[in-house]
Amino acid sequence: MHRSFARRGVLGAAAAMAGAALLAPGEGVARAAGLTGTRLPTRFPLPNGFQPEGITIGQSPYAYLGSIATGDIYRASLATGRGSVISHGLGVDHPSVGLKIDRSERLLFVCGGVSREIRVIEVRSGKLLKTFTVGSDGTMVNDVILTPGAAWFTDSFKPQIYRLPLGRHDEPGDRLATVPLGGDWEQGHSFTANGIERTPDGRALLLVNTVVGGGGLMRVDPRTCIARRVDIGDTRLPNGDGLLLLGRTLYVVQQTQNAIDVLRLNDSGTRGAAVARITDPERFRIPTTAAAWGDRIYLPNARFDVEPAPDTTYDAVAVDQVRVPQDL
Repeated sequence: MHRSFARRGVLGAAAAMAGAALLAPGEGVARAAGLTGTRLPTRFPLPNGFQPEGITIGQSPYAYLGSIATGDIYRASLATGRGSVISHGLGVDHPSVGLKIDRSERLLFVCGGVSREIRVIEVRSGKLLKTFTVGSDGTMVNDVILTPGAAWFTDSFKPQIYRLPLGRHDEPGDRLATVPLGGDWEQGHSFTANGIERTPDGRALLLVNTVVGGGGLMRVDPRTCIARRVDIGDTRLPNGDGLLLLGRTLYVVQQTQNAIDVLRLNDSGTRGAAVARITDPERFRIPTTAAAWGDRIYLPNARFDVEPAPDTTYDAVAVDQVRVPQDL
């Protein structure tokens, strides 16, 4: 591995958001309870033909990954690298793209890509609990972040995001709001929004925009839906995909570049500076998203550069987190 340093209402939702507590700040790294000192695998296989895209990890040492090919959800043990499908999808027309697990590890919130679906799955049983259909023709529900009171989803082909209210224990509500993006948001002719996170202070959202400034980061105020470009200097994110925030350190997966750009943000998420770039030519095969456990970052290899087939091999890999001085 090599590192080089270098105003419309929101369908009635805006008023409800304005007076509510906003977003939980970054909680840092999940504890490696029970596995301290254990040599965990840094690479593990996924089922042939799986076509992974999203990954999420809770407080327990298990990774959950979604399949573009079938919509299946696969769970892998970080201790052994072995796993199995815990929820069977509905086929190629119902892919599973980005996903997140809730705090109690009871529910998975899954983006359905071009199916326009948002799904909520019970982890223990694999049962599909709720399905929402959002957007319009051409919508692609791509990534999701959970915050206190809401789950937020990106649409890669429309200048809007989606807000699903959550209860006290992260149980999903029954109605979902479409949130148009204003301010500095620039919508390209095709793929634009991708990964989503929250700012370190928890007051706003961060979204990848592959168009603005040659590829950049946008800060979205959830109360007003106004987007402002984050000042990240000369760094460009034209292939920015998944985002992972640990404290004030933001990992941006640069997909077809086979790299992760690491930024140090200020608390409000209005500015950031590049502090490192992680590459791994031997193991990165177009990673898309990232999740943390212990002192590692885990990424699925989507292999978008090959024609998928039932026997195409896929895997997930782990890299060490970057140690960033706290005074930066």
